[in-house]
Amino acid sequence: MNIGKVQQHRHLPAFILLELAHGNAHGGAIYNALINNIPDFQCDTAAIYRTLNQLNKDGAVTFSWDTSHAGPARKIYSITPIGYEQLTLWKSDIEQRIKKLQFFLHTYETTFEDKRAKKR
Repeated sequence: MNIGKVQQHRHLPAFILLELAHGNAHGGAIYNALINNIPDFQCDTAAIYRTLNQLNKDGAVTFSWDTSHAGPARKIYSITPIGYEQLTLWKSDIEQRIKKLQFFLHTYETTFEDKRAKKR
């Protein structure tokens, strides 16, 4: 069973919005920031752009075209007030998940400590 694959990108919108809260960026820069800053983060650029497109449709981000450099124009994404609201909701969701995961880890450790103690 590949547990990591099940919901690999569940929190991708949260991480993208959090990155954009630091400042405007194009998709490649967002991808690089997430890959470089989040431990064990695995994602492809296609997932980043799909999520950015959905966030744009939802009104959480907007974009403008950057034509100031050589090469093709880039979309520069910005978080909107709706995006900040969503980011706050993501924070609450993640806090609740952390509590549940801490419960799991504590219960797991306690269960196996008890079994190890009984074997002695």
